[in-house]
Amino acid sequence: MVNSLFNYYLKRFGNSKIASVIRKIPMAGIYIHIPFCKQACYYCNFHFSTLLSYKEKLVAAIAKELFLRKDSLAGETIDTIYFGGGTPSLLSESEFYTIYEAITQHYNIEHLKEFTLEANPDDLSDKFLNWLKHTPVDRLSIGIQSFEDVHLKYMNRAHTAAEAITSVQKAQSIGINRISIDLIYGIPGMEMHTWENNLNKAFSLEIDHLSSYCLTLEPNTVFGKLLKKEKMSMPKEESSSAQFNTLQSMSAANGFLQYEISNFGKAGAFALHNTNYWNNESYLGVGPGAHSFFPGQRMWNISNNQQYMRSIEKNELPLETENLSLADQFNEYVMTGLRTMWGIDLAMIEKRFGIEKSAQIKKDLAKHIASGKLLANENSLLLSKDGKFFADGIASDAFIVNP
Repeated sequence: MVNSLFNYYLKRFGNSKIASVIRKIPMAGIYIHIPFCKQACYYCNFHFSTLLSYKEKLVAAIAKELFLRKDSLAGETIDTIYFGGGTPSLLSESEFYTIYEAITQHYNIEHLKEFTLEANPDDLSDKFLNWLKHTPVDRLSIGIQSFEDVHLKYMNRAHTAAEAITSVQKAQSIGINRISIDLIYGIPGMEMHTWENNLNKAFSLEIDHLSSYCLTLEPNTVFGKLLKKEKMSMPKEESSSAQFNTLQSMSAANGFLQYEISNFGKAGAFALHNTNYWNNESYLGVGPGAHSFFPGQRMWNISNNQQYMRSIEKNELPLETENLSLADQFNEYVMTGLRTMWGIDLAMIEKRFGIEKSAQIKKDLAKHIASGKLLANENSLLLSKDGKFFADGIASDAFIVNP
């Protein structure tokens, strides 16, 4: 359907310049949050419901919100669309097109470069994939999480390891070639050889993108509550760090670039929509719990499906808004910038926040430069391979603390 902008620049400039060129491309995106799941994964902290009886009604509310917020990206071309959740692969054909047609009616997607849909392996039947092939979706993000049945059961995932493998192969067999998969490391009891086996299986499937996250426990999740009651324990940091190092080395050996802490892609296959987030470009989030970002401002919808629908029915936007101070904008730029392969652009800091702050940040991060976790040159600050596991802590040392 859509030619990847990365492929265009890859052909034009070659591998050596692709990273610097892509960072400069301005993009605007639309994120649609589908807040439904078949069952609750024990680690998940995203907003969702397992009550599917009102799914059609909520989809209609999402379509109406798209109309109500049609001026949010006025004058901007939409480069990316991302259906996330929740589980977007639970949408019926008519529900999908209700949302998609609302987008086409109210937003300029003439130059759309990427359309991603998140899916669970157990939803990717032959019937679903054959339908999906004829939609505008050109990229699948499949929530596999593990190729080990014991870990899938432990996390309360709905699919099996065999279904995970088959889902990728079936998608590829009908011509869906832009495929990202999710994997989790740092699972209690996971041995290194098991993690290596997960990665080997992923790379053997010839995917072009991998998102991989360390298991973290949020208080309101099942795992979080078990941890509080001391009915489970997490691996030591040394174990998770070793698995992260293995993730880095095996990804590189298989031709993947770590363009963001948790995201690895082959040249030409980086996720455009997510890169939009990390480069602080505008995006509109629609649906309960969805976040939006515009220069100097962040918004988020209420994380309650019933309240969301009632507000939309009354032509009211269930939004909260935060106007970002200059300090907030600086901290956000440092946090997101350090997570990427492009790092912090010191000229950008000087332009947006002043020459004093450009000089100060090197002083604030001097100990990380000395330890080798941070690489400094005249124009940028980049995390080293060893520093990437400590990204959030390093970034916080440069934050402006509001009085």
